[in-house]
Amino acid sequence: MVDPTIFVAVTGRSFALLDPAAGISGDMLLGALVACGAPVEWLTGLPARLGYPDVRVEVGRVSRCGVDAVKVTVRLPDGRVEEPSDVSIGRPHGHGHHDHQGHDHHDHGHAHHHPHPHGHAHGHGHAHGERGGDHHGPHRRVGDLIEIIRRAELSPWVRERAERVFRLIGEAEGRVHGVPAEAVHLHEVGAVDALVDVVGAVEGFERLGIRRIHARPVALGRGWVRAAHGALPVPTPATALLVEGLEIAPDGPVMGEATTPTGAALLRVLADGAAPGRWRPVRTGYGAGTRDPGTYPNVLRLTIAEPAPEAADVVVIATDLDDLSPEYLDPLREALAAAGALDVQVWATQMKKGRAGFRIEAITDEARAAAVRETFFRHSTTAGVRTWRAERVTLPRWDFAVEVPGGPAIRVKVVDAPDGPRVKPEYDDVAAAARRLGRPAHALAQEIREAALARMRAGAGGSHPQHRKESE
Repeated sequence: MVDPTIFVAVTGRSFALLDPAAGISGDMLLGALVACGAPVEWLTGLPARLGYPDVRVEVGRVSRCGVDAVKVTVRLPDGRVEEPSDVSIGRPHGHGHHDHQGHDHHDHGHAHHHPHPHGHAHGHGHAHGERGGDHHGPHRRVGDLIEIIRRAELSPWVRERAERVFRLIGEAEGRVHGVPAEAVHLHEVGAVDALVDVVGAVEGFERLGIRRIHARPVALGRGWVRAAHGALPVPTPATALLVEGLEIAPDGPVMGEATTPTGAALLRVLADGAAPGRWRPVRTGYGAGTRDPGTYPNVLRLTIAEPAPEAADVVVIATDLDDLSPEYLDPLREALAAAGALDVQVWATQMKKGRAGFRIEAITDEARAAAVRETFFRHSTTAGVRTWRAERVTLPRWDFAVEVPGGPAIRVKVVDAPDGPRVKPEYDDVAAAARRLGRPAHALAQEIREAALARMRAGAGGSHPQHRKESE
């Protein structure tokens, strides 16, 4: 029998939406990812995978102005932390590391991990040669951090994006301080903190099965921050360079530096503009900054969402064929779906001179209509297609997967009908599993359906499958 407690969510076309209304930093994003389901065990084990087995990642829940959020702290073996940012500034360790980036502007109090050149300009990162005792400690160049990322066991998707984040930070700091990007120095505390923040932020989305990321406008904060060589206005020089091209939000009540260089660089690399016009939130989580100002929630909101196509304008593209062998209809259907067709229908028809034929009709959205039309011409014998626009209204649909002991996961499609959910195991998955297990397909399908219904009943009111998608 299928164990109904074994449940695997399928992301389908899900995407993430970042809402940095109170700013963004690396640790805030880590907290938001954990709040949305990224495994704590994965995050606490990340430093060892990066070559820092004695570094601890602490994960806990806090309240920020009444909002429950996840707080992430990276702690070195000697207990030092960069809670507000990934660099202390201008104060000896043991004091400044509790200060928001070492500045006296810890109003915003986000644990802003931002790698800054040690001892240059605004002092966030103890750039090379900074005042105070910090410059006597060990340092890491941005180039060193990139090499660590290259050697680590990371997927190509994570490695490429993490490298790009550090290159952007190095280029921005280098422009500000007049040094080559990879020569920008970070104090050891800030370097380790930044490394965990950046790699964790990118890999956290991969752990959630999310690769499409959008963002709302980002708040930068306001006021002044204390730096190594005096006060600097917010945003600081490196952050001002890194937010170029991003949409900026009003600061509202946020004081101090709301967005760190690390947070800005992550937005630049990960976020692909605004969210689609129609979408449905699936899960929301909050990542906390270090400090609780009391006047506004110092958190980053992350929403896992999906397109909402239940009612939308669509393009219908159709053609009639009498010179295409029926055995090539399935390849045509597959090609149309790959090009972006939401649905493809084929039915027999009678054409001129009594010839038997087929009508093929594809439904798609406006953005993919051209690709679907092109597919008709490339993958069939048609000499022309007809196009018209219509409104498509559908019931909400989603899917998830049930693991079969000794076999592969089987997708289960669910339609939220007015009289309750309609559940149907995916035929291709059932057929493949039945062949592999030597089971009758119809009996296995019934077991899967019962397991899915049992899991849905057990998860009512909170553990409802969260990743929905538009059915084809």
